[in-house]
Amino acid sequence: MAGSQASNATAEPVADTGPGYAVEDYNYPNADKILAEQGILLKRGDGHIVLADCRSEENLLKFLARDRADVCFKVTGDKGFLTLELKSVHGVRTDDSGSTHLAMTAENDRVEYDIPAKTWEGVGESVDGREHVLVEIRVTG
Repeated sequence: MAGSQASNATAEPVADTGPGYAVEDYNYPNADKILAEQGILLKRGDGHIVLADCRSEENLLKFLARDRADVCFKVTGDKGFLTLELKSVHGVRTDDSGSTHLAMTAENDRVEYDIPAKTWEGVGESVDGREHVLVEIRVTG
């Protein structure tokens, strides 16, 4: 038969050999490196609150903590969340992204603050004298 070729090859599915599915686990990228270099444990977030250099711009969330340089975060969306551990926090300056909700722990207590946009406020240690750990940041537009 002219023009036809016989083939004994069988088709095999390629789905088993293709790339797997990407599953978002919300773990903060490079968290181990940031912990080792800066002493900040960044755990999980939605990617809309990210660690930033405090000198990079004016409109940042800025946290004041005892015995360390200020720690800043950039909010990149209308809302966002980040869980972390930042020790000895005593003050915050919010950005213009909306209301900022902070959760902190002191000994066995959980303390929460709702702070409006563009506000300096004493939190944590400056409020009751105990060492507070910032454990969550939530921003809503």
